[in-house]
Amino acid sequence: MSVDAAVSAVDGLTLSDAVPEAEFSQRVPIKSILGRPDLGAGLAGQKVRIGGWVKTGREADKGRFAFLEVNDGSCPGNLQVIVKAELYKLSDVVATGTCVHVEGLLKSPPEGVKQRIELEVEKVIDVGTVDAAKYPLPKTKLTLEFLRDVVHLRPRTNTISAVARIRKALAYATHTFFHNHGFLYVHTPIITTSDCEGAGEMFQVTTIINDAEKLEKDLKENPPSETDIKAAELAIKEKGEAVAQLKSAKASKQEIAAAVAELTKAKENHSKLQERIKLAERFRLNGGIPKKDGKIDYAEDFFARQAFLTVSGQLQVETYACALSSVYTFGPTFRAEHSHTSRHLAEFWMVEPEIAFADIQVCQV
Repeated sequence: MSVDAAVSAVDGLTLSDAVPEAEFSQRVPIKSILGRPDLGAGLAGQKVRIGGWVKTGREADKGRFAFLEVNDGSCPGNLQVIVKAELYKLSDVVATGTCVHVEGLLKSPPEGVKQRIELEVEKVIDVGTVDAAKYPLPKTKLTLEFLRDVVHLRPRTNTISAVARIRKALAYATHTFFHNHGFLYVHTPIITTSDCEGAGEMFQVTTIINDAEKLEKDLKENPPSETDIKAAELAIKEKGEAVAQLKSAKASKQEIAAAVAELTKAKENHSKLQERIKLAERFRLNGGIPKKDGKIDYAEDFFARQAFLTVSGQLQVETYACALSSVYTFGPTFRAEHSHTSRHLAEFWMVEPEIAFADIQVCQV
């Protein structure tokens, strides 16, 4: 039976109602099996294809088959998957973190079993194995501090995946509210030259330090010297004399043009060497940071002036309000406050609405 049949109408449910993701993949999301009791029960006896990551796994019946708790991120719940030894090497699929892509038959387990539905695998499409000894996310509860060291795996934990779902719901509700009230969503700059709140606690964006590090590496690998300068000056002198001789001998235009090109190239090389000498001297004096009158010269920075990560989009969104009436911005903001408490975040998302011609209603108590 086809995958479409597996997720087709059950008690009036259409394919789009059951699995809206079906247009992108043949894989059936686990939420479509577990998330709705009517659909899950209706799918029993149907063949489906699922893909996900093993939360826990164990071999049973002396290694004849294995039970896997598989989660694909579509919902918090896991689907129990049964894999027989003749289909695949069980030791490669039971390890926590293993990626599995399988096809099989949905079954209602015997009475008294916690699961209401499980998948008996008939075909193993693909398996991404992991080294169980090195995989850092066991079933036991982990601290957020520990998860900071495995950023790429954090979403696989219940805590971080739940936070991601909550954030998605809140963002959707925010946009829905403003959309329903006729507000226009405005994207304000993340990199800005203005300090909206005047606090001065901003993260600076600059390429000066990176350029200085590149200069240091370049100068170490190819240090300029006075010998190079003298050699370049001698080359200019020789090329110049060659051009003069050709002109006095009334050589052809092609010969003179070729000699002039070589002279120009020699002059360019000399100019580059002089610039490198100046850069080397600047690096010796101030570590490669451009300065003017004792201060950092931001004219040589990427934006030719100081730039920062925004602390608020309010200034920019106010200008839109003066043209488009009801607007709002919803995006990341940054604060460089030296305070590591629950009330101070280096990065957070902020909603900032602005309304033109707003009425102030005074409520009397």
